[in-house]
Amino acid sequence: MHSSPNHPSNPPAPSPAVDDVAPGWHPRSWEALPVAETAMPYGVLVPGQLHPADPQPAMQQLAALPPLVTSWEIERLKLLLADAENNTRFLLQGGDCAETLADCSSLTITAKLKIILQMSMVLVYAGKKPVIRIARLAGQYAKPRSSVTESRPGQSALPSYFGDLYNRPEFTAEARRVEPRRMVEAYWHAGLTLNFVRSLLDAGFADIHHPEYWELGFFKHAGLRPEVRSRYEKLTSQVTDGLRFMQAMDGGAATSSAKLSPASAQTVELFTSHEGLNLYYETALTRTVPRREGFYNLGTHLPWIGERTRDLAGAHVEYFRGIRNPVGIKIGPRVTPDALLAIMARLNPHNESGKLLLITRLGCNNVRAVLPRLVAAVQASGRRGLWVCDPMHGNTISTASGIKTRSFDDVLGELVDNFRVHQELGSHLGGVHFEMTGEDVTECIGGAGGLTEADLSKNYSSVCDPRLNYDQALEMAFALAGLMSE
Repeated sequence: MHSSPNHPSNPPAPSPAVDDVAPGWHPRSWEALPVAETAMPYGVLVPGQLHPADPQPAMQQLAALPPLVTSWEIERLKLLLADAENNTRFLLQGGDCAETLADCSSLTITAKLKIILQMSMVLVYAGKKPVIRIARLAGQYAKPRSSVTESRPGQSALPSYFGDLYNRPEFTAEARRVEPRRMVEAYWHAGLTLNFVRSLLDAGFADIHHPEYWELGFFKHAGLRPEVRSRYEKLTSQVTDGLRFMQAMDGGAATSSAKLSPASAQTVELFTSHEGLNLYYETALTRTVPRREGFYNLGTHLPWIGERTRDLAGAHVEYFRGIRNPVGIKIGPRVTPDALLAIMARLNPHNESGKLLLITRLGCNNVRAVLPRLVAAVQASGRRGLWVCDPMHGNTISTASGIKTRSFDDVLGELVDNFRVHQELGSHLGGVHFEMTGEDVTECIGGAGGLTEADLSKNYSSVCDPRLNYDQALEMAFALAGLMSE
């Protein structure tokens, strides 16, 4: 269990203000409820460590630092998500499975930004509706694990790697020690990342507005069927012509703006998201703001609650029920309709539009059996939420040598079945959620490039789960565009 705020080594926390909008809630009310160590491993010791890590000093330091995002941006996102619920916008959410502090470099950040914006351009022109862009960025530093410890042949068991927000991936006692100061380091890296992204968008990100310069290498692969290649080339031409037309209408300008003003053809809005695992970190960045009711998590625009932490009686649901941000709920194949409706009611008691993302991660073989009854239950209840497909997490497999990977065909298959089920039930799929990178990694098999298990060792750099590489992600966008334009 996590350390208590009244642990002998910790001074009692000051009584925080209670949120009248969420009765009985305050930013630290979750501390009275159980937290699984697989989500917050502050009580896990390495050999030779005598006392558990104390997160309170780091929390106090974080609480004095400026917010990373604004309540105005968060409210803007809620309005856009409400539009997506009404099928007038589409959501694209994507990025790393687990960011590392070392990834805070100009080349890495630029690659991430480039792929999500390029994918969104394809979807805008295929779906004929604006796309909400949300990056798993500037905070995705923590990952839940199935076990608190990891064992390797001939070595003592050590704490698992829980992401750079907690410890480091190297298998040594020093690296695996959970260190609360890493929360402060993660904050600074998140701030630097956001500052660079905003600078890129304010200055104009030229590659985005010139599809003829995009690295469409998957077009050339022999494995791509001729009719598919022809369809992709036609769509690329349409995107290019559309951008040129809009630039001409705008007097030839090809600039972008990250300012959250009314959307125009040349405006690029980008929001951030991460899984809200480390409640000490999230709480320290939870604030009130002048002239608004309630508390906002000002560390990200959209935090989400994971499959392992959505227990109604648990600390994570208690924390999430009180913040004014829109929140995501990861939904696995074992969720029952009653359980889904119960957590929707807990996290969105006033049934606000734009408040909840229902992010299904079912696995390609489970969609037809599970999704229809969930959609039907939500429709019958009148509960509001945006249906989003995460086709990555339910399709993770291991090779004979123990390497985690995902099949491009399985990912696409889950996506196709989601579209079909929603169409059949008179619902609509409002968004997608990918783990992907703008780099040329070899972590997922398949796609037009024909990556096989033998290729995985060439450039497998993820510290946790496998991601679509640049070619695979852009190919997925073209395949998704085909579904949207039907």
